[in-house]
Amino acid sequence: MAAIDTQNDESNIDNISLIESWQQVGKHVAQACAQAKRQTDEVTLLAVSKTKPAEMIATLVRQGQRDFGENYLQEALEKIQVLRGHPECEHIVWHYIGSIQRNKTRDIAEHFDWVQTLEREIIAKRLNEQRPAELQRLNVLIQVNIDNEDSKSGCLPAELPELITAIKHYERLQLRGLMIIPSKANTDAFARTKQLFEDIKIEHPELQKWDTLSMGMSDDMSAAIANGSTMVRVGTAIFGSRV
Repeated sequence: MAAIDTQNDESNIDNISLIESWQQVGKHVAQACAQAKRQTDEVTLLAVSKTKPAEMIATLVRQGQRDFGENYLQEALEKIQVLRGHPECEHIVWHYIGSIQRNKTRDIAEHFDWVQTLEREIIAKRLNEQRPAELQRLNVLIQVNIDNEDSKSGCLPAELPELITAIKHYERLQLRGLMIIPSKANTDAFARTKQLFEDIKIEHPELQKWDTLSMGMSDDMSAAIANGSTMVRVGTAIFGSRV
């Protein structure tokens, strides 16, 4: 297992900057919640750590950050392996937020706590079959292409009923809600997704843990929180730009 070394001066300076950025985002979330007349604990901050080293994750874990999002499977597996066994990192909650190919489902099912990019039943079926029995059910969000963009992944709103009906019967999956990446040109995507979320809650009362709306990133988290987001995915504002 690789060691995590943050003792040299340069690393310490970088750590201070990282912690300050993380704290600033936390304040931003708290302010947005206050403006929306919501409690701060209603919104989970997901630190999107893709392309960033395990040392930075460990630094934030020491500050109390728990949820981390990864887009690239092989990179994520390497970080999980590095951090596994460090007592301070035992309670990290890993979210997979990248695209899912069929040949990736086993590793995702075995190593992650959440999957936010589910859009097809065949992937749900494979995740369900490959989720180890000794682990808790895999939390899943359906990614919705809310603005019907050719460049975006996700199922269309009209496809949701059939997909939900299929997923809710998989015993190793726990369907929790929706995730979106809205068009930058469309200002009401958050409100429309919130309404969609509430409509599903009414139509499917059997979904007892239907409680998560993952929407909002570094540039639009305030608007997302104002429209009911329960999880914001923040990378750049915490970790800085990616090379």
